[in-house]
Amino acid sequence: MAGIYIHIPFCKTRCVYCDFYSTTRNDLRQRYIGALCEELTLRRDYLQGEAVRTVYFGGGTPSQLEEQDFLQVFNTLSDVYGLSSCKEITLEANPDDLTEEYAAMLRRLPFNRISMGIQTFDDATLRLLNRRHNARQAIEAVERCRRHGFHNISIDLIYGLPGETDERWEHDLRQAVALGVEHISAYHLTYEEGTPLYRMLQAHRVDEVDEDSSVRFFTTLMDTLSAAGYEHYEISNFCKPGLHSRHNTSYWQGIPYLGCGPSAHSFDTRSREWNIASLEKYISAIGEKNRCYEKEELSPTTRYNECVMTSLRTRRGIDLPTLEARFGQSLSDYCNTMAAPYLRSGKLELQDNHLRLTREGIFVSDGIISDLMFVEE
Repeated sequence: MAGIYIHIPFCKTRCVYCDFYSTTRNDLRQRYIGALCEELTLRRDYLQGEAVRTVYFGGGTPSQLEEQDFLQVFNTLSDVYGLSSCKEITLEANPDDLTEEYAAMLRRLPFNRISMGIQTFDDATLRLLNRRHNARQAIEAVERCRRHGFHNISIDLIYGLPGETDERWEHDLRQAVALGVEHISAYHLTYEEGTPLYRMLQAHRVDEVDEDSSVRFFTTLMDTLSAAGYEHYEISNFCKPGLHSRHNTSYWQGIPYLGCGPSAHSFDTRSREWNIASLEKYISAIGEKNRCYEKEELSPTTRYNECVMTSLRTRRGIDLPTLEARFGQSLSDYCNTMAAPYLRSGKLELQDNHLRLTREGIFVSDGIISDLMFVEE
């Protein structure tokens, strides 16, 4: 099985914290859709005939596309790859784009999952982040998608935002739970160099939250969502039983995926490729049937390290027999040796041949993952 990621780079406005590749050049939309469909066709052999189980439209803001754009892409996907085995097709969307008309249009398309970037229900913070919606619009967008027949809705939240307090974060979580969405992704804010928010931090216009507050916010996140019946299946992701993100889970399990569009990454288990992060250059290169990209061949050690990093982030953890079969006895022994102190301290646990983080271990997961990764001399 395999997945396809489709990058839609268009945004009406740029959020101050975002460092993903995007552009406000919406005038290039139609040319881009043509180039995207051409890339999908040119790379038909990348997945080596694997059945496509998930498709994910990310961005940027995919909800900036119109129905005809989506139809053109879906027709290409169906003709080139086939969608009969596809179990999950996700659209990332901004709440203010999800009008009655737009939600109704999405139901005419193959989408069966909506991932909505809400970030917070605090209006003042939304304005600071340069988000285009307010809290009421976000709530109404979820309710509207539900009325139009979407039964798999995910929302994104960010904690550790400027001025974050326990009360504000608890309010965000209560509101998220009250919406009854099937999936919640919650990420701690990072100040990415080059973003407007990073420049605001450097100019002392905003302050980072302290480490103790970050730990408290994460504890509240786990406790609140667990009490509401959500499964904590990956460090930053929570779902109602059986409603995890199949597409993102494939990343964590090392399943091949094809990424199309500017800056999109692809993975075939042995190498990784990524397209140029420029809409204009992307369109030009595809038009000449000469895709502009970089490629990295992954050594066994690199693949082992990626497996450790992604697997330990999940509740499933590292499948030790599979690890040994894929990477050999030496790296398997190394993993077990480095894990031993954490097993003794209760930060890791071993169940059914799976090595995984305990609740205590989640708080120091970066250090544990780093220690289990192999550094070549």
